[in-house]
Amino acid sequence: MTMTDEDGISDADIYDEHGAVRSDFLTEISDAIDRSDRSVIERHVVRLHESELGDLLEALPPPERLTLVRLLGDEFDMTALTQVDEAIRMEIVDQMPNDQIAAGIGELDSDDAVYILEDLDQEDRDEILSQLPFTERVRLRRALEYPEQSAGRRMQTEFIAVPPFWTVGQTIDYMREGEQLPETFTQVFVIDPSFKLLGSIDLDRILRAQLEAKVESIMRETSHPIPAEMDQEEAAQIFEQYDLLSAAVVDENQRLVGVLTIDDVVDVIQEEADEDIKHLGGVGDEELSDNVISTVRSRFVWLAVNLMTAILASSIIDVFDGAIEKMVALAVLMPIVASMGGNAGTQTMTVTVRALATGDLDIYNAFRVVRREASVGLFNGILFAVIMGAIAVLWFHDFQLGIVIGVAMIINLVAAALGGILLPLLLHRFGADPAIASSAFVTTVTDCTGYLAFLGLATWWFALR
Repeated sequence: MTMTDEDGISDADIYDEHGAVRSDFLTEISDAIDRSDRSVIERHVVRLHESELGDLLEALPPPERLTLVRLLGDEFDMTALTQVDEAIRMEIVDQMPNDQIAAGIGELDSDDAVYILEDLDQEDRDEILSQLPFTERVRLRRALEYPEQSAGRRMQTEFIAVPPFWTVGQTIDYMREGEQLPETFTQVFVIDPSFKLLGSIDLDRILRAQLEAKVESIMRETSHPIPAEMDQEEAAQIFEQYDLLSAAVVDENQRLVGVLTIDDVVDVIQEEADEDIKHLGGVGDEELSDNVISTVRSRFVWLAVNLMTAILASSIIDVFDGAIEKMVALAVLMPIVASMGGNAGTQTMTVTVRALATGDLDIYNAFRVVRREASVGLFNGILFAVIMGAIAVLWFHDFQLGIVIGVAMIINLVAAALGGILLPLLLHRFGADPAIASSAFVTTVTDCTGYLAFLGLATWWFALR
């Protein structure tokens, strides 16, 4: 049985069966906000996990969202700001005084603190950092100097590092009594006096070792240290390939500067997948919380590109206007050929872009994959040529028209398969993001090839009759 207190707010999960914040919970919190009832807010919001608080903030209207943060005051969990859209995060942070932000950031892990600080204006960022303790300020400044979307930006600067001549007993005492150590960790790193990374020890190995054993005798060479300048997506691929829970982050001199953990990598994988999906649709980096103007700006460019490619395809149709005037069936059937090619090209393009993003497609297997996709396009083309040819014969009672559309279907599906894989590979080869640019170009290839093949064959074939 679910328990409910005198305010009517259930202690059960705040989500409904669809994964959205429960309407009754949201109503109760909204009413408490309207009444400025801080006691109810503290009792039911402070207890939420950071991700739950983030979902609550996104579900509330903007005025109530800001009032909730104000009512929570020092009880507001700043980590929740890492769980919301950038637009919502900036909306909340802009309304908070810098001293409150500084106090909240001082309680966060360094990776979460950097995540919030990196979007602030330089002036506000400097003011907030100036209010932090010297050591923490230096750590955050160093992390912020690394490129965006690099491992250095994602890493935690809190880690446990010991010299190789310590014993296991000394290491355990240090972990028990040391101040400013991370709350959770899975590895202890071994460094020399210059902080150069020598190795690491998993916690289970420490627990099983004799107290008098030397650290250097039980450490192992660090598994795949990650350069701080490495792109976060490449770092995530290393985690996935080697099943890592954490990894040391090193600078250009192999000195230990931080640690990348699996929870950060999961966020990276989700962000990169989300980014690729959006780019394939030509919608940029927009969020659901973005306003109309920014959303229009995000989508306009690629819609304009699509308009140009559509005009190009239409110009091909215009070349064959005479044939279309003589035979209306061509106008009826030609969208089918182009549409089938577009769908087939999108299928191949989606698989290719994702394989490039994950590193599964490279120079060593590219030819084999291209050959496979061409074969798939050929066999699908033959199958749908038979199907569509039969439909055309039954529809228009013209056997020759069925042959023409069948051949055009084969040509376009093969072209779609080749365009869907070769164009992303070519864009990737020249440093462009295939997720952003492939869609428009592949659509152009399939539309132009489909119209040209079908109308060109029809014009030639019926000219011979």
